[in-house]
Amino acid sequence: MLDETGSPAPARVDMGSWVCPMPLRDSPNIVMGHGGGGAMSGELIEHLFLPAFGSAAEAGFGDSAVVTLGGARLAFTTDSFVVKPMEFPGGSIGDLAVNGTVNDLAMSGARPMVLSTAFILEEGTALADIARIAAAMGTAALGAEVKLVTGDTKVVDAGHGDGVYVNTAGIGLIDDGVDIRPQRARPGDVVLVSGEIGLHGVAVLSCREGLEFGTTVCSDTAPLHGLVAAMLATGADVHVLRDPTRGGVAATLNEIAGVAKVGVSLDERKIPVSSQVRDACGLLGLDPLYVANEGKLIAFVAPEDADRVLAAMHEHPLGGRAEAIGVCVEEHPGMVVARTALGGNRVVDLPAGEQLPRIC
Repeated sequence: MLDETGSPAPARVDMGSWVCPMPLRDSPNIVMGHGGGGAMSGELIEHLFLPAFGSAAEAGFGDSAVVTLGGARLAFTTDSFVVKPMEFPGGSIGDLAVNGTVNDLAMSGARPMVLSTAFILEEGTALADIARIAAAMGTAALGAEVKLVTGDTKVVDAGHGDGVYVNTAGIGLIDDGVDIRPQRARPGDVVLVSGEIGLHGVAVLSCREGLEFGTTVCSDTAPLHGLVAAMLATGADVHVLRDPTRGGVAATLNEIAGVAKVGVSLDERKIPVSSQVRDACGLLGLDPLYVANEGKLIAFVAPEDADRVLAAMHEHPLGGRAEAIGVCVEEHPGMVVARTALGGNRVVDLPAGEQLPRIC
């Protein structure tokens, strides 16, 4: 662009149009980072929701609440799914909703029994698309041996949704003697992961952005209650179970370390990452530890029981690539530190928001 003298005019920069790539921690409004499962999500709950709820709140720190009703120990959870796109390699928002809810119950050691399903549909969405999502939910429920017992449907104006949002709730039964919660992590515990990490996040990102990595990366979405049952059947003292969804393994380990006031020491060389995910993360500048999973679990197990739990995991179809990736330590309580392949150490922080938004 030239000025009146014919010389190049100075560039006019509209500072108001600039967007910070990371969410601002002191923002007066909701930003995407508040839904990422990281520090901003925790601050939203701690500083807004819990004070607003007051004495009506009884919040724990697990994936589901454990309550006793009529003499039965129940796990109760709820979740919402807003993944974009709603269909991706290896799955869709339908089976993701069922598997994700089943997994939240399983992380308390529960046997999932019943689920609710609520749909928020955008005006103009093709009925054929909704039918595929519903069919995927039915197939996933049959595979997980749970019943879809109640639900709801709402429709929002065109342009106010992404086709389909799904909300679920689930109830499961917990056997006597099972006590799995993040507060039970203690120094000496061995940290196990059930398989290769980062598959779901990369699968959704590749589909959303039209990226190709030489091969199709498929989501790992799967119900984990069968794997958990196999682990508990060993009679081992399993202290903590979590499925590392939003924020990935890094966010999950930081949350456990913070609640239990222990440190976690990882060996990065032992963390299973597929070559496709490693290459994709290297290309995009992502850390696999922060990328979401939908069919993996993290376990903290008493050291004397770790080998037999790991052996049981290897015998299950969803635990064939399970590895011991670290230990729980007294040092640096509340922090996660990883030993790198080069022999150095790095702090694995709790993410502020999320590297990949809208992945579940």
